Amino acid sequence: MLNTGEIVNLQSSMTDGTEGEVKTSGTVGAGGGIAATSIGTYADGKSIVGFITPLMPSATNVGEVQYAYLARRGEILRCLPVGYPEQTNIPFGLYQGPIQLQAGDTIRVLTGKSAAELRQINYNVVASDGTNAIFSAQPTTATSGSVSLTHILSGQSLGQSLTGRQIVNHYAVGLEGLRYAGGSLLLVNDRGLPAGGTVVNNVQNNPMKDNMVGTAIVQLNWEAQVVLIA
Repeated sequence: MLNTGEIVNLQSSMTDGTEGEVKTSGTVGAGGGIAATSIGTYADGKSIVGFITPLMPSATNVGEVQYAYLARRGEILRCLPVGYPEQTNIPFGLYQGPIQLQAGDTIRVLTGKSAAELRQINYNVVASDGTNAIFSAQPTTATSGSVSLTHILSGQSLGQSLTGRQIVNHYAVGLEGLRYAGGSLLLVNDRGLPAGGTVVNNVQNNPMKDNMVGTAIVQLNWEAQVVLIA
């Protein structure tokens, strides 16, 4: 939804396991739509003020949207909401306010539906300086041990990416929260102790919800981890 009142439909075919771009849909309504176009090109200078529904797979696809973000010049500008078609989804506002678009801005998503891909956990973060980041991992079928998430673009750990920054908003999504201690993703400090965290939300069962609980000021050797218990 744009600040001009326009409703923009987004739809693209994705290759599971490979990050791709979601563009404007060319099949809106019986009268046809607009050519598939990057959101920044289509709405240059306009602002995204919210999402009527989160980014999610089609009703005929058994896969999952792992994460979504607005990219600008190869970096994550904003984390975006994800969901599932059989869930009652609600409109989403934007925690940091409207996003004024520029030519070249794109919406990027990762989808998956293989057994390994559906085990993936994704942690979305907003820091006090405005930085947005996404960390991910694909835990194995092991029943014990900890798994550290890394930044989807740089491959760095939580501490390497956000040293000295205060996390002010975050959320984690994945299908296997029951396999993790406390059903949570943990912010583990340099002594191996939890210093924050958030519940892992299964969007097939519950709408995604960002939150400001369990945040912390990140230090260099910190990790974002899940601890396998089953």
